[in-house]
Amino acid sequence: MSESRAPKRWLAVAVFVLALYVIVRAADTSQGETKHPAGAASSTRSASGGSAAPSASATTASSYDPADYASLIRTRAKQSGVSAQLLMAILYNEAYKPQSPAFERAWQKYKPDAAFGIANMHRATFDGVKKGRDFADRRWEELPDDRDLAIEAEAWYLHDLTKQLPATWPASYTKNELLALGYNAGAGNMLAFARGATPGSQAQSYLNKLHANWAKAGGAVGTR
Repeated sequence: MSESRAPKRWLAVAVFVLALYVIVRAADTSQGETKHPAGAASSTRSASGGSAAPSASATTASSYDPADYASLIRTRAKQSGVSAQLLMAILYNEAYKPQSPAFERAWQKYKPDAAFGIANMHRATFDGVKKGRDFADRRWEELPDDRDLAIEAEAWYLHDLTKQLPATWPASYTKNELLALGYNAGAGNMLAFARGATPGSQAQSYLNKLHANWAKAGGAVGTR
């Protein structure tokens, strides 16, 4: 779930976070943590489902590209009945911060209500969306280490948002635009936008980014 924070917020605390990051990375190295190559999922779970525990290894700290997870995204999109292109575009929207488990945990010490994982999901959202699903036994704290879990939770949250949309709405937004706004700003705001409310600057910026990433996302998952 996006925190709707402009990149400049990260720059404002860069020195503080960098120090935490260096400390945590140094600790990881001293413990002999094994890194996966770029594009490798950190979970031992099959994309077809199941809830086996994730690998002890963390995902790589650098060179994250959502397109590397196109196969997982297509699988999770099919399972949840949502658009693979939308799933991918949202991951591009959420890729503004360093995607490193060590960095995320260092940041969370500074900002306890921070979101976790490549899909930037908050604890309450994850705890709500996992109920009754095959990942019901998983914890929010696992999201930074398990990118498949992050994508699966993202997909089912978009599925749940879809169920809340009315059959028709007066606003000119498409279904995918409303779902992206809901992912960023919550279901209540999504419904308000569907009724014609004007998005604030942060929500509008998120929608603009979605438009900018849309064609790239479609190319990554094989749809246009």
